[in-house]
Amino acid sequence: MVNLNEVYLVDYVRTPFSRSRPASRERSAFSEVRADQLVGYTLRNMFEVRLKDKVKPEEVSEFGVGSSFPVGKQWPYAGRNAWFSGNMPYSVPSIFFDRACGSAMTALHHGIMSIMTGYGDIYVASGFEHMFQEPMSPDLQHNMSSPKHLIVPNPDDNNFWYRDDIDIMTGFSMVQTAQKLWEYEADHISIERMAKFGVTSHNNAVKALDEGYFKDEIVPVMGHKEGDLNEPLLVDHDLSIRRGATLEKTLSLPVVSNPGFRGGYKHKLYKKKEYIEKFGTKTGTITAGNSSPLNAGAATAMIMSKEAMESHNMKPMAKILSMGWASVDPSVMGRGPVPSTETALKKAGLKPEDIDYWEVNEAFAVVVLNFIDHFKIPEETVNIKGGAIAIGHPLAASGVRLPGTLARILKEKKAKYGCAALCCGSGQGVTLVIENTEV
Repeated sequence: MVNLNEVYLVDYVRTPFSRSRPASRERSAFSEVRADQLVGYTLRNMFEVRLKDKVKPEEVSEFGVGSSFPVGKQWPYAGRNAWFSGNMPYSVPSIFFDRACGSAMTALHHGIMSIMTGYGDIYVASGFEHMFQEPMSPDLQHNMSSPKHLIVPNPDDNNFWYRDDIDIMTGFSMVQTAQKLWEYEADHISIERMAKFGVTSHNNAVKALDEGYFKDEIVPVMGHKEGDLNEPLLVDHDLSIRRGATLEKTLSLPVVSNPGFRGGYKHKLYKKKEYIEKFGTKTGTITAGNSSPLNAGAATAMIMSKEAMESHNMKPMAKILSMGWASVDPSVMGRGPVPSTETALKKAGLKPEDIDYWEVNEAFAVVVLNFIDHFKIPEETVNIKGGAIAIGHPLAASGVRLPGTLARILKEKKAKYGCAALCCGSGQGVTLVIENTEV
């Protein structure tokens, strides 16, 4: 058997995650900053500040970058736009990945396999998303086909649209996938439990913010004051974190999803009367309080072979133990991180109870709660610095933020094993298992 090279995470940096309001340019702090420029901020900070005199950009074997919507201002040019935005050399090859929210973690997976098999020693992976400048923005609606509120292909041009085994209409609406998953799992995930989870996310993030925890991973970005395009503002923290979140306030937020009996998806699970009797409501259950907001941001990580790390006198943030990816029904895409994590844990030779801390992306509270219940893990070990409901979820960027933050948590807590996982729009999941080598 061929011996695979060891791979280590050696650096991680991200921008603040701004709040994106597609209907209001002036209220979106990064509306005038391109998505690839956000990646550029992280690259320059990594090489010119964090790793200055340690690693040169020319030494990078390959650069991989991911985004969920590679169109318009997010057109990647095979990853070159983001790389060049950081004033990086053209001599370094680049590649672009699209696995929806898992795109950047997939870029990491690619880099890990490249180093493991000897096709490189230093790899940089980034993820970015700008949810003001993406096609759901009103000024880009010409990119959208019917129905206008979804990013979907024209059903008349795609024969899979009418396949009975794929509820593709639901699969294109992340909110509806969350509603459908909740209806499946409502016996153990109550409406109140989802709201409590959202409150905990904000409260944990506020605590971490006040303690200055995020300063070591954030490079400030020049945007503008929310509400005033003409007032520049250096943004140095995440803008979606809410102080004073309470269960009462969270439960009062408006619903944004439709139950199956109201046409929320194909093959309804409950008739109207059954639904109302069982859940005490005739509306959906997904709200802004139990979902991630719209954001703009970028994140970047560097991984190295053991030999490269030692020759550059670098200390590891974490050792990469294993990875996993999997596919599920697109209409319940939130199940994705369960099978991908089962694969990753098996490859690492670990069980759920061996993992000390988890970072599971909070696209929706129901996704993480389903994950927690499936693996029977303590909720207090998950997303302890807050998650995407509070910090934000610039889609692909989360695939780098999660393992980067997790590595820092393992160091802080002097814990050994960590697992980061995300669901992916389209019905997939991605996972990374890491180890703190100092324990």
